[in-house]
Amino acid sequence: MITTVEHRYSLDEYRTIEEKAEGRREYRDGEIVPMPGGSLNHSRIGRNTLTYLTSLLRDTQFEPINSDLRLWIPEHRRGLYPDVMVFEGEPQLNENRTDEVLNPILIIEVLSPSTADYDRENKFRMYRSIKSFREYLLIEQDEPFLEGYSKQSQGWLLSDFNNLEQSIPLESVGIELAIAEIYRAIVFG
Repeated sequence: MITTVEHRYSLDEYRTIEEKAEGRREYRDGEIVPMPGGSLNHSRIGRNTLTYLTSLLRDTQFEPINSDLRLWIPEHRRGLYPDVMVFEGEPQLNENRTDEVLNPILIIEVLSPSTADYDRENKFRMYRSIKSFREYLLIEQDEPFLEGYSKQSQGWLLSDFNNLEQSIPLESVGIELAIAEIYRAIVFG
């Protein structure tokens, strides 16, 4: 019988590794999981969304941030890298770290074939444990299709959008995103 020895990493070990790493890795309660590389469409959609949000939210109390900043989810002991996060006011730093935050109100993920189910299910469940979190947007990269979840008093309301002529209302920040801007320069195969 062959036994496998699994190494579990402490949070401090993970942070030390992540500070020196070239690629990014998620922390999953003792496990370090490499994140897959993205596609050209994924990168463009992420860039378009961040640039568009930054323009629309300029001179407001809301601040969009890219995927370089790690989101720490204490209840699940997870360190994740959403594609885009939006904060109301100053981001709350975890233990005064400059690379981990705790309080996004809006999270946006560009879906990849290898991570779409995880983003829709487990990751969304973990995000919902964040008290400040009010809205979740999932963007397909291979076709114009977006799913928006907004927190309501009775639970989470799903709305989906599949037309480049539509706009998506983002209640948490009081704006609408034009789908055509999100998919600017995207070639669907």
